[in-house]
Amino acid sequence: MIQIEKLRKTYRSRGRELTAVDGVDISVREGEIFGVLGRSGAGKSTLLRCVNLLERPDSGRVQVDGRDLLGLSGGELRAARQGIGMIHQHFGLLSSRTVAGNVAFPLEVMGVPRAERAARVDELLELVGLTEHAKAHPAQISGGQKQRVGIARALAGRPKVLLSDEATSALDPETTASILALLRDLRDRLGLTVLLITHEMDVVKRICDSAAIMRDGRVVESGTLRDLLLRPGSELARDLFPLPASEVRPGTTVVDVTFEGDAADRPFVSSLARTYAIDVNILGGAVEEVGGTRIGRLRIGLPGDPDLNAAQLAHLRDAGLTVEVHPTPGTEVAA
Repeated sequence: MIQIEKLRKTYRSRGRELTAVDGVDISVREGEIFGVLGRSGAGKSTLLRCVNLLERPDSGRVQVDGRDLLGLSGGELRAARQGIGMIHQHFGLLSSRTVAGNVAFPLEVMGVPRAERAARVDELLELVGLTEHAKAHPAQISGGQKQRVGIARALAGRPKVLLSDEATSALDPETTASILALLRDLRDRLGLTVLLITHEMDVVKRICDSAAIMRDGRVVESGTLRDLLLRPGSELARDLFPLPASEVRPGTTVVDVTFEGDAADRPFVSSLARTYAIDVNILGGAVEEVGGTRIGRLRIGLPGDPDLNAAQLAHLRDAGLTVEVHPTPGTEVAA
């Protein structure tokens, strides 16, 4: 649905060149929620604005719903943008207009007749749970309600793609949870494809199917959440499941074990200890619900160095677990 290839965007200021997006490749499948995660200045917002050409990239390719946007004429691009809704971080509502008036605004720009416009506004307000606030002005409603207005407005043109620019960063945790639940529900009910940017790991954990991590304008990691969480050395797994720092001492093998689904309920630690008659030291761990599946990580210590523990490590891998071995001082150990 969204194909971004070798995208590059630079800015020039005071004679200096800043590369905001540096050769980014991202593929978003139809119907999925794809999160782009990164700190401030990573290039996330610029990337998102390049998807609907609010920012025109210097080079690369942006394809949405089978159309190469960079190859479209002015009129063709305006028509294509109607299929791409956008939710803004700070709502961007018109203070002089009511809730209904804000939702109606893009329909007016599109030239939708008055009666059809009113019916569509009523439909959208019901969809986001704001029917009773139709006549209120933005100053009279909460931040979460303002963002619901923004979502309804973004859906006015019946888009297939929804872009979300830090849509929950200005909201409290409870309101954030309700907005994320609404976005997932809308995705399911309307068949939307959602590309969102965020600096919050919890947002990715709650609703994303796939994710990419950006740093200094580049994608450093990308894939489905499941694949990333089960990939040895994954930054996403490390950030989502932070484990305590452990000193790797000679004569001890420190191992991170990642597991999912039914494996979370299997006593693989006690099985390992019984099978090999060893003491297993549990150094830390966490289990989270990610995309409807239980996924967890456990850091354990095994007596002996990795070479001597080859059978124990194979035992864990044979149980369907992802195993990542921490190198002992002065050595490098393959995961």
